[in-house]
Amino acid sequence: MLKYKNKKLLCRILLLMMADAVIITFSGPASIYLRYNFVWESQAIVFVEDIFQYLPFNLVLTLVIFWACRLYRGIWKYASASDLANILFGCFLSTVTQYLGMRALSLHVPRSYPFFYFAVLAAGIVTFRFTYRILGYIQSKREGMLRAGKRNTMIVGAGEAGYTLLKELQNSRFIEQNVCCIVDDDPGKRGKYLRGVLVAGNRHDICRLAEEYDIDEIMIAMPSATHGMIQEILDICSQTSCKLKVLPGLYQLVNGEVSVSKLRNVEIEDLLGREPVDTQIDSIMDYVSGKTVLVTGGGGSIGSELCRQIARHEPKRLVIFDIYENNAYEIQQELKRDYPELDLAVLIGSVRNTHRINNVFERYRPDIVYHAAAHKHVPLMEDSPNEAIKNNVLGTYKTAQAADRFHVSRFVLISTDKAVNPTNIMGASKRLCEMVVQMMNHQSETEFVAVRFGNVLGSNGSVIPLFKKQIEEGGPVTVTHPDIIRYFMTIPEAVSLVLQAGAQAKGGEIFVLDMGKPVKILDLALNLIRLSGYKPYEDIDIQFTGLRPGEKLYEELLMSEEGLQSTENELIHIGKPIEFDEEQFRHQLEELDEWSRQDRPDIKERVMDIVPTYHMEENQEEKRHM
Repeated sequence: MLKYKNKKLLCRILLLMMADAVIITFSGPASIYLRYNFVWESQAIVFVEDIFQYLPFNLVLTLVIFWACRLYRGIWKYASASDLANILFGCFLSTVTQYLGMRALSLHVPRSYPFFYFAVLAAGIVTFRFTYRILGYIQSKREGMLRAGKRNTMIVGAGEAGYTLLKELQNSRFIEQNVCCIVDDDPGKRGKYLRGVLVAGNRHDICRLAEEYDIDEIMIAMPSATHGMIQEILDICSQTSCKLKVLPGLYQLVNGEVSVSKLRNVEIEDLLGREPVDTQIDSIMDYVSGKTVLVTGGGGSIGSELCRQIARHEPKRLVIFDIYENNAYEIQQELKRDYPELDLAVLIGSVRNTHRINNVFERYRPDIVYHAAAHKHVPLMEDSPNEAIKNNVLGTYKTAQAADRFHVSRFVLISTDKAVNPTNIMGASKRLCEMVVQMMNHQSETEFVAVRFGNVLGSNGSVIPLFKKQIEEGGPVTVTHPDIIRYFMTIPEAVSLVLQAGAQAKGGEIFVLDMGKPVKILDLALNLIRLSGYKPYEDIDIQFTGLRPGEKLYEELLMSEEGLQSTENELIHIGKPIEFDEEQFRHQLEELDEWSRQDRPDIKERVMDIVPTYHMEENQEEKRHM
């Protein structure tokens, strides 16, 4: 097969050289013919004779020049501006070589002959080469029109990224896109053509053009656009029934990585309504370098991302502690592959086991602890409240006591906005965890802090993966209540906040992220259905199932008593902890420990006595108003 390909390539090169030889042969006489205004005068015939006398030398030298200029190594079906430049440069060298050679041999041509010869030779070579490309383009267009299943596509963005994307879509034989039109906000581009495709309007014309061209898919090629600009365009696109894909960031364009393979489906986080939080992690992560760091719950969504970011900053040792062996195994294998030099220990165990957690601290002596181990599913905890107390509250207390006993420098608790005015036992348990951190900070040299944030997109059990699965299965998409709202953030944002808290910790703080405006879950469902190429209530139905046990319509990030303090990062604030009787609280924790061991059915009522802001009846009141 290799010999066959080489033979085929050699034949192709020989045919190209023969064609060039014909063009070179006739370029000289044609130039004289043009010079004498298409009349064969006697002097013109003398010049042509001299040109033919030099022709053997000219043929050999010109073909050598063309070879040096790579005119026989290009794929002319995809000829580009650089190929055109090579042709012009080769023709220029041929012209100079011919003129000097004829002068050296006392062969004569008119003084204007080199200019005519260059123009005729270049025109001939360019026409021959690019005619092959034009014919190939026409053929591919014809094949594309005949090929079934082609998706009519609109590209948003007529810049460098849009051009590169369009070029690949047009040239690839394996892509089923028919680019019908381009949209760009630059008025200077409107009405013009990019690689034969009309720039038909701006962002406000997207809906009209989608209907006019019967568009199936919209590709957004604006890698340098701000989050706000992309969000506005996505909002417009979501009004169509088209599927959407987005080209990633500018660095891929700079690195030459822009391609169809870099397109990703539009994720719902693109529509959250705020810029990603920049906590400048690299500038503050020196505090983990050379330290032993323990991450409890290190196999979970937040815990595993914590481990990834910590591993990048060269800790002395990273210790992962998790009760779920499958999760722990996955992050272990990933970190071993990505950071082979990392001193990594992966341990299985529960934070509820006092002897086990003390043994881990005694053996590894961590400097910093990130406590992410917790039960987090609200409805499940409503049915198993004693387990929420055992794992979340008492697990945090035992881990915090071990941190104090073994002189950990910093202890960072992962909390949640559900701890604010909780209406479910999960939120109340996390509020108790915050109280544990506050109490321990007052009696220990360890710096104890809590980090509170909202719902994390893409985490295990979050609403977005559920919606996607339901859409893939044809619906219906289930929403608990048409008015329910939530704050959202991405996993990297959540982890950035946790790491920022660890860097800024002085002890006792509750760090809170300014998460922008809350988002209606119904809007997320509607947008995700539209962006998947379906029409809500027609292709994919939406059903309201009612608030789940312990669920409320809205979440808060701060209790009214806490107030806010600003930090160096304007999007990160510190809530002032609420004062309480810590000695009494210690006895209450001992009581909760005993009650949870007895699996008491009235443990929620006891938690209400300890957490004044916990009100179970709020959820029931909301249900009555549905």
